Amino acid sequence: MSTQAKPSKYIKGATGDWEVVIGMEVHAQVTSNAKLFSGASTEFGGEPNSHVSLVDAAMPGMLPVINEECVRQAIRTGLWLNAEPNLKSIFDRKNYFYPDLPQGYQISQYKSPIVGEGFVDVVVDDDETIRVGIERLHLEQDAGKSLHDQHPTLSYVDLNRSGVALMEIVSKPDLHSASDAVHFITRLRLLLQHLGTCDGDMEKGHLRADVNVSVRKPGGPLGTRCEIKNLNSIQFIAAAIKYEQERQIGILEDGGTIQQETRLFDPDKVETRSMRTKEDAHDYRYFPDPDLLPLELTEEFVANIKARLPEHPDKRKARYEEGGLSLYVAIVLVNEKERADYFDAMVNAGAEPTAAANWLLNEYLGHLNRPKKKTELPPMDWHQPLSVPVQRRPFIPPIENAFVLLGPVPAAANSAIVKMISSGQISSNTGKEVLEYVFEHPEVEPEEYVAKNGLQQVTDLGAIEKILDDIIAGNPDKVADAKSNPKAIGWFVGQAMKASGGKANPKAVNDLLAKKLGL
Repeated sequence: MSTQAKPSKYIKGATGDWEVVIGMEVHAQVTSNAKLFSGASTEFGGEPNSHVSLVDAAMPGMLPVINEECVRQAIRTGLWLNAEPNLKSIFDRKNYFYPDLPQGYQISQYKSPIVGEGFVDVVVDDDETIRVGIERLHLEQDAGKSLHDQHPTLSYVDLNRSGVALMEIVSKPDLHSASDAVHFITRLRLLLQHLGTCDGDMEKGHLRADVNVSVRKPGGPLGTRCEIKNLNSIQFIAAAIKYEQERQIGILEDGGTIQQETRLFDPDKVETRSMRTKEDAHDYRYFPDPDLLPLELTEEFVANIKARLPEHPDKRKARYEEGGLSLYVAIVLVNEKERADYFDAMVNAGAEPTAAANWLLNEYLGHLNRPKKKTELPPMDWHQPLSVPVQRRPFIPPIENAFVLLGPVPAAANSAIVKMISSGQISSNTGKEVLEYVFEHPEVEPEEYVAKNGLQQVTDLGAIEKILDDIIAGNPDKVADAKSNPKAIGWFVGQAMKASGGKANPKAVNDLLAKKLGL
């Protein structure tokens, strides 16, 4: 049963309004060191067929053994989908034949999945939140990969991915626009990343979506759906839906009928094309896998997992706002888990929350996102950044195993820079200079660099006063200008900073100048 779209989401056609109905099947690679039914590595990027066990290669006599960590990850995900795990679930054989599916079937779940119905609330506009029903979440093994570009007449098979655990999260047909679908997959990806059950890396194929699209007259019966397979970017999801809805409306308005089929999206032509006639469940001849007993869980096992769930991103955002951050900044931080973890680590190390957020978003991320500068320093291994353990402070709840990785500079180092700026030890410009240096030398403590190079601000009011007295005495015309035009005080500030080598505290300079000039 599908929800009804708002009239604002109707699509104008030659024969009147149309309503698009969308359901999604999201395949999320489970974060686990080993595969679903074998001990082979799940590491990305290995040489072809270097992470393959006898089980993955379907050698005779090899039996699958369930990976308990994958079970835990599925349950954790289900709980954040507002669904209760099924205490008894069954693994089935889904029969179909691909060259990169060595068993000739996929071990999946059908009638008895590990997680049943749930829902996700998704903000799709400033004034609209939709509830997307979740039909099920089940565990299954991934297939291998066929390589067609390695030889002019042959196709090769890489089984590194074969047997990797996937969570298939099936939504109900509650989405009614490409925008709805984009917001749903973005929300789902955010939840998975904060949970740590899937890294959400769509470029590596760790998060993929099959999108079912149909159109109907508003309020009418569901139309015939077409499934668009293996969409691995949010932009592709949006483009594929927009093309497919227009294609189906065009066929129906011309008097044709929609054939249920599986289609592929061509990103170069920005269109979908037919792949095969869409199968129904009976075509796969599901039956319980005879090599695997039913998976039975205890209520205590589930309760223990529930008690150890991390901080929900919505609660994290609320905590940031309570700590003094604006709603916008809180959302920007929470939308990337690594970014939020890094911010928490900076605050744990002593930086004031608002100052830490501003420095992280405006200065440090700017360094990370700009092209790497040419330097005479020895090249760094950017894939092995330094890490810093998070220390506990009242503002931040305890974080298990929290080693924060975001570029080469440890969070504690950025926190130290922020603290020195906030306390007046250094100016903001000096802080940028310090960041520039530790970005290339992350092993150097910022305080050490400041001390060795004499970068501390002059806060001695007596020393600053002497500098100002000399400038005022030597420039009576400028004094007269400043008294008639207070904005001219900037000239004195500039001269004072120049005379102090940029080390005078600007606030102290301004306060003393205002007093001495009677402003």
